[in-house]
Amino acid sequence: MRRKLNIKRELRADINYDSLKLAKFTNYIMESGKKNIARKIVADCMIAIKEKAKVENPLEVFEAALKNTSPAMEVRSRRVGGANYQVPREVRPERKQALSMKWIIEAARSKKGAPIHLKLADEIVAASKNEGEAVKKRENVHKMAEANKAFAHFAW
Repeated sequence: MRRKLNIKRELRADINYDSLKLAKFTNYIMESGKKNIARKIVADCMIAIKEKAKVENPLEVFEAALKNTSPAMEVRSRRVGGANYQVPREVRPERKQALSMKWIIEAARSKKGAPIHLKLADEIVAASKNEGEAVKKRENVHKMAEANKAFAHFAW
């Protein structure tokens, strides 16, 4: 029996910057349903980006960071004849964005000794310059996909 299709709910754009991506980012930062705290973190983070990168519009830096950390290929596990193979697959656009945001947040949370909005701002500015942990994570995923190219014929 087919499972029920997942209905995508419409997301409202961010209040301050009128950006759907920023609203999505806020949702990824949110913990235990505390959206106001997540909004405050994102707002403070954007102010910090503006100061650190010395730009007029921090949204451009944010977009560049997302672009630089989004993977083109990833490996998916596939069981064939009793063996598990890491099969390289192309990443769908929605998943690219989701992985990119998760990696940036994960990298920021792994750092110690500063408020989260400053750690996030550091990671976003670094990612926009093609540096930082999130970019390294993308490079590792690409290396894995490249190394397992021999199993690409299992992708169907």
